Amino acid sequence: MMDTSDIHDNILRLEKALGHTFARPELLTLALTHSSWANERGGGEHEHNERLEFLGDAVLELCVSAQLYHRFPQAREGQLTRMRAHLVSTVSLAERARTFGLDSLLALGHGEESQGGRSRDSVLSDAFEAVLAAVYEDGGFAAAAQAVERLFADRWPQSAVEAVSKDYKTRLQEVSQQRFGAVPQYVRVGSHGPEHAKIFEILLRLPDGTDIVATGTNCKKAEQDAARQALGHLGLADGC
Repeated sequence: MMDTSDIHDNILRLEKALGHTFARPELLTLALTHSSWANERGGGEHEHNERLEFLGDAVLELCVSAQLYHRFPQAREGQLTRMRAHLVSTVSLAERARTFGLDSLLALGHGEESQGGRSRDSVLSDAFEAVLAAVYEDGGFAAAAQAVERLFADRWPQSAVEAVSKDYKTRLQEVSQQRFGAVPQYVRVGSHGPEHAKIFEILLRLPDGTDIVATGTNCKKAEQDAARQALGHLGLADGC
């Protein structure tokens, strides 16, 4: 378990990622408190994050919808709906939660902890939504909208047409979770070439033990290509 100074440092990093410093830090504490923690300590329904998660779900959908609406003025309703669905899926939100360290900050009960709750997508995605609701409650819609824009900075689609079909990594996570009950693992195995033109090599391991190696001009591109190949291996050509 992290000591107090580590937790404090991680909270500061989270606030920086959100672009919001809490005037009421107790809201963030509540957002990071799982019901199992409160239940083991005799707490009531107002002492864990489920109510915030309910609010955060609605806030997130509105913030993401507004971003996509303005980013893609020519996109049709169906395209916007599909893009939003990918961004706010349980797998996507859990990945965002891990990226910004929410998994290490959650207060979980002993039972939930021992059953792997800290790595469970549903727990992490709920916490992500609860944190966003805490931002909304503390700073209003403008603060929540800014946080969403920052948290998804490297995930916003570049093209309405390609947004869904080209996000192979998210699609593979969803398929892998459905088929195997676990997500694939990515490992950087090496790189070669001059500094200005490096090629990175990524090993993707599916939960069934299948290994796939791909390369790219950066790690993200290599991971996307590995995920594309993995979807093909699973009988889902082009991620469909």
